[in-house]
Amino acid sequence: MPSKHLAPLALLLLSLHASAEEAPAAPAAPSDSSSATTPAAPAETAPPADDAAGGASGTDTTSSEAAPSEAPIRVEPAPVSVEQAQGLQNQLSADEQQQLKAGDESFLALWLPANAGTATGIVVIVPGDGESADWPQVVSPLRKKLPNAGWSTLSLTLPDPQAPSLPPRPEAAAAPASTAAEDAGAVPADSGTEAASAEAEDAPASPAADPATAQTSQQQSVFARIDAAVAAARQEKPERLVLLGHGSGAYWAAQYLSEKKPDDIQNLLLVSPQQPKGFTGNGEELLASLKLATGDFYYKDQAPDRQAALKRMQAGKRQQHPAYIQVAMKALPGNAEIEAEQLFRRIRGWLDLQIKAAP
Repeated sequence: MPSKHLAPLALLLLSLHASAEEAPAAPAAPSDSSSATTPAAPAETAPPADDAAGGASGTDTTSSEAAPSEAPIRVEPAPVSVEQAQGLQNQLSADEQQQLKAGDESFLALWLPANAGTATGIVVIVPGDGESADWPQVVSPLRKKLPNAGWSTLSLTLPDPQAPSLPPRPEAAAAPASTAAEDAGAVPADSGTEAASAEAEDAPASPAADPATAQTSQQQSVFARIDAAVAAARQEKPERLVLLGHGSGAYWAAQYLSEKKPDDIQNLLLVSPQQPKGFTGNGEELLASLKLATGDFYYKDQAPDRQAALKRMQAGKRQQHPAYIQVAMKALPGNAEIEAEQLFRRIRGWLDLQIKAAP
């Protein structure tokens, strides 16, 4: 090609190249405004294996994961008589304390010798149910005052009353399955579990303990302790042996003498006698049937006490009791010391009368 034609072509190419360099770059395509201003959402984490499995099977994981609660362990409190005895052991002199045996158990008895060269005898004191061997009403004043009148005293501790056993509590019903689990079709229970539940429903409930059985057991326990106290008193070789009961302890003392009939106990003292709670029977006739010197001391302030004393007196007359004496006293709740002194003087007077009447 001739050079005259090449020159214009070269100029044209140079011009096009310069235009391409001077032209601005094309703007980038506008991006989505929401993606520019809103931060990206975090990636969704995979559910735990248990949740995934629960969702796949349609089972309520909450009910399946909850373990059956175990029944709480019941801690039985210490018997009241044991706590009372422990308190007395910490308070009283060791010289007063005696540990006596009744079967397989030991119990506390409190001993005070007569403040005399030769003791007139020994008074074995039987407290009421729930009372200690140093109970502030009746028991403690008499056991401490009688030694000044020439009588040794031995006060014992009774076992706690035995309440009839209650029937076992029924098992709590299983919690119903959740609605979601039912809608999703929960997995049916194992046939072995269903059989065990059916057997539990068909099994008969344990019967409640017979009240008569509990009363018989209580009487045997009380008699064993009175036996031990009387045996300990006999070791002192007393000239006279007297049994004194307060409240329900008066009932136990009379019942003991009625069944055991010891030859060396010919005197019975009763202070505000009453039957143990839950016991039935004719206590008036029981007292009247004892053909030994009986002193019945009661407070006449309350109508029920007067009526009970009247029934005992009438029973004694029917039985032609040879030596049954009732002594009515007035309660002095505002002055416990004077009330205790009044009782002591009445008891001492009765004992002196029996000594004079003895052959």
